[in-house]
Amino acid sequence: MFNHECSVLFCSSLTLVSKLTSLGQLEMTWRSRVHFNPLLVRVLHKSRLRYYGKPEKKVDMPYQAYFEVADASGMMSMVLWNSLCPEWYNSMKVGTVLLLEQYTIKNSYPFKTQPTPGDSQMKRFATIEISLNVRHPPTKISIIPEEMVKPEWGLPEVKYRFITRSELDDLPNNHSCDVIGLVTFVGRAERTRKREHGEDFWLYRWAHAIDGTSDQPFILELFATSQPDVFERIHPMTYLVCTQMRVVRDLTGNPSSTIYLTTSNESQIFITGWHKGQPYTKDTKVKNFIQWTKTQSEADQMKKTVIGGYYPFPRPPNNFLKYCKNNKVELVLKTISETGKQIEELHYREHKRIAVQGIISAIRYISCSNAAEEASGLEPGQKGTSQCPESSSMSKDCVHQEKATSLQNKEVKSSLGPHCAPGEQHQHQAPQAKRSSVKRKIPRRLNTDAEQASTSVVPVSSYHYFTRSARRKLGLNEFQQEDFAQDKNGQAVSDSVQHRTDQEGMSDIPETEETGRTCDSWQSDLWAQVKDKLMKYLHHGSIFPESIPRKFDYVHKDLLMQQYNLHAAVHQPNETRTDKNISEFRSASGLGYYEVTVLGINHDVAIDVAFLPLFCPEDPHLFQLEDIQNDTLLSCMSCISACQQKTTSNGRLRDIFPLSNEIVEAAMDLDGKHVVCILDICHLGDDKVEVFLSKIYKTVEPGVLNPV
Repeated sequence: MFNHECSVLFCSSLTLVSKLTSLGQLEMTWRSRVHFNPLLVRVLHKSRLRYYGKPEKKVDMPYQAYFEVADASGMMSMVLWNSLCPEWYNSMKVGTVLLLEQYTIKNSYPFKTQPTPGDSQMKRFATIEISLNVRHPPTKISIIPEEMVKPEWGLPEVKYRFITRSELDDLPNNHSCDVIGLVTFVGRAERTRKREHGEDFWLYRWAHAIDGTSDQPFILELFATSQPDVFERIHPMTYLVCTQMRVVRDLTGNPSSTIYLTTSNESQIFITGWHKGQPYTKDTKVKNFIQWTKTQSEADQMKKTVIGGYYPFPRPPNNFLKYCKNNKVELVLKTISETGKQIEELHYREHKRIAVQGIISAIRYISCSNAAEEASGLEPGQKGTSQCPESSSMSKDCVHQEKATSLQNKEVKSSLGPHCAPGEQHQHQAPQAKRSSVKRKIPRRLNTDAEQASTSVVPVSSYHYFTRSARRKLGLNEFQQEDFAQDKNGQAVSDSVQHRTDQEGMSDIPETEETGRTCDSWQSDLWAQVKDKLMKYLHHGSIFPESIPRKFDYVHKDLLMQQYNLHAAVHQPNETRTDKNISEFRSASGLGYYEVTVLGINHDVAIDVAFLPLFCPEDPHLFQLEDIQNDTLLSCMSCISACQQKTTSNGRLRDIFPLSNEIVEAAMDLDGKHVVCILDICHLGDDKVEVFLSKIYKTVEPGVLNPV
């Protein structure tokens, strides 16, 4: 690549000004000419870089990029071809002034995307385009520095269409706009196939940004825009500018659907450190945003920040028929066996959303201690019951100094400490806790060592499901009113008398009793009958540390960004020097998750999937609970978890059981019924694949599918 500064020949360019042609003149005369006078234009829009290589075509550098350039007469498309792309693409920024010589004119490609100009009055020459190539003829390109641009040249300024969050709700679908905001959440980088069976992928991530005009954030779907340095470094607390975004609304009329913005082919993304010299810095709404940030406390905003993890957005529509309209019929419904094959064929960080037909047959709540045991590969008997701390230990006060930020640089306490993925400090199914998970209310006291020793250890596979008649014999009331006795370490324990009573209650439970449950487990009668006779049983009910949204910490910013970007299979970038593991960062979601068993409609296959209740008390708008209010079962599981976390954050003892009567009643309402489960699957690398339950539809009658 040659030096662009040396290519700017000012004396020559000033001489050429008198010989320039305009875009308007080109449109009128291009058919009758072979050679064209030089053009002086400003870049107004820039597309992402496109690779068009194919095995059968021998092109050294099969790249292409579109630009929209303008002069005083109007705007026209310009195409950069092949080896000129790596040489010039990064230098041709929005706002750059170009002097073009020895270019060609061609009929414009009819199917390319068109950006929305900031100046609605500008004339667009859409029938032809400027072609820049390395040969036939070799195009000469010169960049004119902005300080050398003369007003008499009449080049238009770059104009934008910035909106505030308060204005977004009134905009129509597909409306083009630009936004600026303070990032409060950024998700991990994921991939989706461009075509169902193709090998090309789109790279994208989700982000939230606020601008102070609404309590709701901008929800942004950010596809890679040929700006890898920016895309990989988006993190909470940075100022994010996104141009040429498109409004996405639910056109099926779902009133609870959340509006969001997605990138277009001409979108550009900028973060703190990349704003200097950009034309949008002169925009009034950008200046208003900067003024708002000066009134904000950095420490207060830091409390709301989250990075990475599973992000279930956009939610499936309320009605399955509407879901089908957005997908090809033959691709919509999968059997459990087909789902297993889809999971096996996933590529790294590939995300898919699939629909599976089956029967909800069992639910198990898993809290932090059990998840840690399962992740370590140890049986619970090999590992003592551990309880997450009531509150994460606070790290040292830290102040992040960033040159380009305008937030008040106050001290920020990073709420980090030992983290138990996925939830915080709920007494759970470790061996001793299982035995005492269902019992009558007993006085709160510390048991003696002898009493603790009398408590039997139950293997992890031996889940006991108490029936209502058994509970009556035990004198049990509503599960929400039960209480735990705790030892010094916070473990749930039972005394010897209670243990004997439990054994007596268990001994005379008829096999034909109604659906059984414990405080953290439920199974249907059908599942009890068929679970040992399955031909295939897929176990994808576990979650991984990478699945958990984490509270952001500036001190370990580089580690967190590296964790949630793509990781190369062969080339390894410089590792961030730190002894901290991703599991040690505090979870931003709930206290645990649910393992849901879906039985095939022929009762011969089953799959365990996970449901992760997402709720962030510091930022209730991060995970939209109202999006699943029409799902009775998922709504109950989310609300119970949210109540638990609220109670924990307030410092009060949690007296709400994770598997409440409401959850069991919702599950029993589905007992034996065919449902359609919407699953989000994503390959996290190695042999880790997360499978999350996102939506449940039930069949009311043949051919008619409604939400639960």
